[in-house]
Amino acid sequence: MPDIFYIKCEFETILTQIKTMEMTKLKSRKKIASLTAGAVIAALYIVLTYLASAVGLSSGAVQVRLSEALCILPIFTPVAIPGLFVGCIVANILTGCALWDIVFGSLATLLGAIGTYLLRSKKGLRMLPPVIANTLIVPPVLIAVYGATVAYPFLCITVCAGEVISCGILGTILKKSLEKSKIFERF
Repeated sequence: MPDIFYIKCEFETILTQIKTMEMTKLKSRKKIASLTAGAVIAALYIVLTYLASAVGLSSGAVQVRLSEALCILPIFTPVAIPGLFVGCIVANILTGCALWDIVFGSLATLLGAIGTYLLRSKKGLRMLPPVIANTLIVPPVLIAVYGATVAYPFLCITVCAGEVISCGILGTILKKSLEKSKIFERF
């Protein structure tokens, strides 16, 4: 009898160890997938900013950064937040932005992404954080760093309009496409 009890206990121990190993592998795969998704989002942000820069739309008083449409992604996954932030930093460096623009422009994208994530369940509000963050942060940078000579309210209007186009219109189109594809269900 003790031998059978011992064998049963050993078998249960082995099964527990196998389950633990499988769970560890699963968590590791999920971490790798999340890291990869964040890197892909950063790369997409960089490429789309570069495309907008090629036609003069990524900086200045009138900005329609195609990459800002990606600010909808925190609705689907929190890994989009660091991806957008890193992508914005690198894109701003590669497109020749001044240091304070790199810092504060990237901060605006980070705050917008966090806000979108926090408001992800609020349909009418979730696209407002990137629009508001950029509208409040970018115009002072344009004046202080680049010496923009137009009035602050005008810059707020033009930056806001660009964000509404990028985040509001293009972001909504992207969101609807991603909802249909269900690509982010794994994250």
